[in-house]
Amino acid sequence: MPQLSRSIHLSLHIHKDPDAMAERAAHIIAGACDEAISERGEFKIAISGGKTPIPLFRLLSRKDWVGALPWDKISVFWADERCVGPDHPLSNYGVARRELLSYVPCTKFFRMRGDEDPVQSALLYEQLLRKEFHLKDGEVPRFDMILLGMGEDGHTASLFPRSPALAVRNRLVIDQYVPVQKIDRLTMTLPVFNNARCCMFMVTGSEKHDVLARALNLLDKPELPAQLVHPAIGDLIWVVDEAAATGEKQ
Repeated sequence: MPQLSRSIHLSLHIHKDPDAMAERAAHIIAGACDEAISERGEFKIAISGGKTPIPLFRLLSRKDWVGALPWDKISVFWADERCVGPDHPLSNYGVARRELLSYVPCTKFFRMRGDEDPVQSALLYEQLLRKEFHLKDGEVPRFDMILLGMGEDGHTASLFPRSPALAVRNRLVIDQYVPVQKIDRLTMTLPVFNNARCCMFMVTGSEKHDVLARALNLLDKPELPAQLVHPAIGDLIWVVDEAAATGEKQ
């Protein structure tokens, strides 16, 4: 196996509002997609849920973007999922289907089965990753892009502060119960995020300012889940709005 020589590259993009953020994120994704397809013939991306990526999904569903991306060479996975049915308002897959996948000719997407037994669903998704990435025992998938958000408590995907999940190194996907939300969730683990070619955080809102400042402080002791995402050989990109960057309501 050839040695990878690229080191982590950190960048921060501050934009006026979520729509401007979506434009930036879309161009970043398009660039990563072009590079991946040129080098490997396909683009594998994992996406998250919540409200933050919705403007991006809506932008990518526009006719100009639908025609600009090679959807037949794009595979979409999920970084995490709530344990609800696909038609539930909280379903990460459901949001992506309603806002994006229903409008683009993407046929290779792999949802987490949030509507089935969480333990079994996590194992099945891990098996799916091993199959789709042709992994041997002990290997970790290398996504071209993982799209993440961050909560006010610093959680990302379904990795929450002080959760035992943060210490998991021998699994690709796990199930966990989140007491604060009283819900089971499925999530990829830190080894998967930190093996990606690029992780891109999208953060909006003045209420995220304090935790964003902490996440971007390289001198701060990394304890929050979002701080623990740092691809070993890849890019770490933050795309945020002015409200999150300044703490002032727009």
